[in-house]
Amino acid sequence: MSRIGIKPVAVLDGVKVAIEGQTVKVEGPLGKLEFSHRPEVSVALSEDGKQLVVERQSDDRAAKAFHGLTRSLIQNMVDGVKTGYEKRLEVVGVGYVCSLQGKTLSLRVGFANEIKKTVPDGLDVSCPDQTHVVVKGCDKQLVGQFAAEVRAARKPEPYKGKGVRYEGEHVKLKPGKAAAK
Repeated sequence: MSRIGIKPVAVLDGVKVAIEGQTVKVEGPLGKLEFSHRPEVSVALSEDGKQLVVERQSDDRAAKAFHGLTRSLIQNMVDGVKTGYEKRLEVVGVGYVCSLQGKTLSLRVGFANEIKKTVPDGLDVSCPDQTHVVVKGCDKQLVGQFAAEVRAARKPEPYKGKGVRYEGEHVKLKPGKAAAK
């Protein structure tokens, strides 16, 4: 039995859940999300409307895998529309800056041209100063994906630590060739 899958998902106050066939729709103060689950599992809302229960149809390997996954994705949707998710990035390096013009995030991170990233719908991206980027949204996957794309524009290099990194991320610096002597 899946330890994650058997736990019911608590529906928080202010969150509405609707199940239509294999589609689960969640609506809350921060937005709307929907998810179509696999046929190996079923999702049911309790009579009082305070819990969602995910059950698998059989005990084969695929059904067991999708049991816990579906429950976790629905839990993330409920948490996202209620409290939201946030990723913070910092730009480290001399002359490395970021700015936001409308729905476009511009990064100057040591290349000849600026790197421009279009902010997807459903995300709130801000630059509190020239060296920090804050990505907020109700969809956990979308927040993490966009933050990873911004970080991939210039990953922290191991000798000076310059680049885009998550706030609080530790970059292990290598000593360089001068340490060999």
